[in-house]
Amino acid sequence: MRKEIIRTKIKEMEESIELVGANLPDTFEEFSSMGLIKDGIYKRIEFAIENVFDICAIINTDLELGIPGDDEEIVENLVKNTILSEEMREKLKLMKGFRNIVVHRYGKIDDNLAFEILKKNIRDFYDFIRRVEEILED
Repeated sequence: MRKEIIRTKIKEMEESIELVGANLPDTFEEFSSMGLIKDGIYKRIEFAIENVFDICAIINTDLELGIPGDDEEIVENLVKNTILSEEMREKLKLMKGFRNIVVHRYGKIDDNLAFEILKKNIRDFYDFIRRVEEILED
């Protein structure tokens, strides 16, 4: 398995998540008035989510789990082969949906909803990282 590439992507993800965590305010009112910093938070989250799915694709390929058509099929392969749990599949599905909102509706993002999602779900990245580290140890 391409462990060094995966570890590099994990490090990039951690850096993004730490930056988001350090800059994410406690209240929506503060968040909504952040301007470019808020835009930077969205970009960093987008980057972190892309790293999650890049890691999934690398694991799928390196373990020869089949040739998927898209990210959802990659995740399904990982779940089917007990590499990721059903719970993690749901977390990744939410991440992918959030990424799509950020990428495709950038000017029309519901900041209130985005703020709630970030506050509630940012720890999902760390759950994913822990699982990938377990995979790399095996």
